[in-house]
Amino acid sequence: MLYHLLYPLHGTFSVFNVFRYITFRTIYASLTAFLICFLLGPWVIGRLRRMQVGQYIRDDGPESHLKKAGTPTMGGILIIFAVIAATLLWTDLTNAYVWIALMVLGTNGAIGFADDYLMQVKKQSKGLSVRQKFALQAGVALTTGVLIVSCEGFSTQVTVPFFKDISPDLGWGYILFTALVIVGAANAVNLTDGLDGLAIGPMIIASATYMFFAYVAGHVRFADYLQINYVAGAGEIAVFCGALAGAGLGFLWFNAYPAQVFMGDVGSLSLGGALGTVAVITKQELLLVLVGGLFVVETLSVIFQVGFFKMTNGRRIFRMAPLHHHFELKGWPEPKVIVRFWIISIALALLSLSTLKLR
Repeated sequence: MLYHLLYPLHGTFSVFNVFRYITFRTIYASLTAFLICFLLGPWVIGRLRRMQVGQYIRDDGPESHLKKAGTPTMGGILIIFAVIAATLLWTDLTNAYVWIALMVLGTNGAIGFADDYLMQVKKQSKGLSVRQKFALQAGVALTTGVLIVSCEGFSTQVTVPFFKDISPDLGWGYILFTALVIVGAANAVNLTDGLDGLAIGPMIIASATYMFFAYVAGHVRFADYLQINYVAGAGEIAVFCGALAGAGLGFLWFNAYPAQVFMGDVGSLSLGGALGTVAVITKQELLLVLVGGLFVVETLSVIFQVGFFKMTNGRRIFRMAPLHHHFELKGWPEPKVIVRFWIISIALALLSLSTLKLR
């Protein structure tokens, strides 16, 4: 909105020429989203507390988590509002990719909201059934795939990290591939969201990483130099990623241990879905496995645990899944688990950035 209002004035006032630069608008989108979360956070937390929107703790979870029961949840509403507001203020609203990303953020947030709301109504730790949640997510993801593939000039080739000459073209199968990436990312972030600040930290790191990927993918010279797929218009997604990172930082102020508020499914599903969408738009789809490696490991720990449990009649690989609970039960203090997982996320992000040259 500010871009459309102020940039046309650059012919009269040269100072407004800064609005043409994606880097400038990305920085201020980040700051705007951060300030919205930081300033509105206390009011939102107070409102959730007065409405008695509290967290319900799993009966089969670690005993140390029982003290968290009643902590305000559904704080992801604040993140979504901050990202949407900052993006609308600072991005080019004629860009189709921006609207697709916002659509996924909002619709996945609505699915998460329904899940969280049912938990509050039922007074238990389960909301939507697995089938209901997956069906809704799949519908959103498939629609997103159709919209992305329909964008002019968008390639249905898949970028393979470390290999510049290997880019299989999936054709219309790319829609199914897109759905897999988005649904997988949404649920991976959801599974990771089990400790104070554990999910939002790596989410900030991944958003910042894809902010860079979006910028170079949308810049024809940089894309050519780095030998990656050029995606016309993808640069504006950097502004969206900046808003994601900024909102995440603002939310972390209140979600850091000991958390004053949890994001809930409304936050984790929306953020994960948005991250998967950004990975597809920037043509760094498979690299999400590395950038969001922590989310992948957490998800795999659940899959392996459940599979091994069923095949061996009750034996377990980990003391508890997802993986962060395993380390808790081994005696690691919660803050240590959180910070060490953040460190791993940073290392994975740096490794993923190196793939631009290791090709």
